[in-house]
Order: sequence, then C-alpha cells, then structure tokens
Amino acid sequence: MRLKGKTAFITGAGSGLGREAAELFAKEGATIVAADVDLESAEETVGRVEDAGQEGTVLEVDVRDSDAVHAAVDEAASAFGLDIMLNNAGISHGRAAVEEIGEDERDRLIDVNIKGVWNGCQAAIPHFREQGSGAIVNTASLAGVIGAPQLGAYSLTKGAVVNFTRTVAAEVGPSGVRANAVCPGVTDTPMPRKNRTDAEWEATKEKMARHYPLKRLGRPEDIANAMLFLASDEADWITGQALVVDGGFSCA
Repeated sequence: MRLKGKTAFITGAGSGLGREAAELFAKEGATIVAADVDLESAEETVGRVEDAGQEGTVLEVDVRDSDAVHAAVDEAASAFGLDIMLNNAGISHGRAAVEEIGEDERDRLIDVNIKGVWNGCQAAIPHFREQGSGAIVNTASLAGVIGAPQLGAYSLTKGAVVNFTRTVAAEVGPSGVRANAVCPGVTDTPMPRKNRTDAEWEATKEKMARHYPLKRLGRPEDIANAMLFLASDEADWITGQALVVDGGFSCA
C-alpha cells in the first residue's frame, strides 16, 4: 500500500475528483479526513472509504473561511496526524467573455479557488514543518497553464494556484515538505456536466474528445492516480511542479 499509515486531509471531498481521490487514497492505506461545505456528500464519501476498510472522518468546512480551515486542519492533525494536504475544492463559471463576467462572479471564484488553496496550505504547513515531512497537492487545471477562452475567471484562479504552488514548494522544501499541483484537462465530473442533460453531456463529450490525441475526455481516476503519485513517497524528489494530465490536449 502506497499510503499505509498516512493521513490525508482532502477538501472538496464530497464529489468529483475529491471523492475519487479519497476512495483511491483509502485503498492505498490512508486515513481520510473528508472536508466539504456539503456535509451530507462528505459523509457519503466517508462511507465509501470505510467500505474500503479504512478509517475516515467528516468535517464540514467552507474553504473560504480561514479560521474554519485552520481549526479543521488542527483538529485532524491532533486526532490522526497529518501527512497529505489535498487542496481540491474548486468551482467554475458559465462560459462568457472576460468583459461579460461580473465582479461578483469573479470574486466568487477567487474566494474558493485561490483563497481556499491559500487557507489549506497555510493551515497545513506549520504541522508539516514541525514534523519535517508532508506532501501538499493542489488541484489546478490545464486552464491555469495554457488558458481557456470564455473561462477567464477560472483561468485566472487556476493560474494563481500553479504559481502559488511553486512558491510554497520553494519555501517549505528545506523543511522536508513537498508541494505540487495537478492540472487536469476536461474530466467527466459533475462540474462540466452542470446545467446539461445526460444526452447533452454525452454529445458534448463526443465533440470535445475529437480535440484530444487520446480521443477521450479524462476520467476521475485518471486525475486521482496523478494525485496519488504526487502524494506518495514515489514522488519524494518532485516538488514545485504542475503535472498536466490532459490526454495530450496541450500538445495537439
């Protein structure tokens, strides 16, 4: 087991990539702290973790709230220890030109996607420094590396996550702590499905897949596997990187 004896704190664990990572990390031996603003969905995730034979606990956390994040991370570290911080909670917005995106919508994404990652890192780093080890994995996006037309606010926030991750890595590396980002291409999760019927989503997937050399969109397990690698000791000499997992889209 690649994470045996480790504890992973995962934000946005109630659905999508967070849930997939929680289940996979549990199968690899980790104790899971499933943090989400949606308590019911996080409880469902922990149920799946326990089905995998691992310990899990639920914390209702809004990543925009710095005090709440710090308190939750401190609580988890005290109860279980802390080895992995997966800052995964994130949101997107409907497609629109930059000049059409309102301030409220822009700020909503900044609050979750940037401040949420900031809060998670800031809360975890003191614990990692004290013990001289730890792995931070931040969920960014391909949009944060090459940009995405009509997703200006999303690209803004995910680009910030990529560069912030590099900064964190440089700061905490001398303490034995690593920080990396995962940058997924379009993945079949609830986020891109939003406001689409099943039939509309299947048609959209087929159309978008044509632009990917591997001729399909990402699956949640594709991204979770990358997260697992970066969180594990197999990536012990990898830090400050933005790992693009995009089925070849960025090279096509």
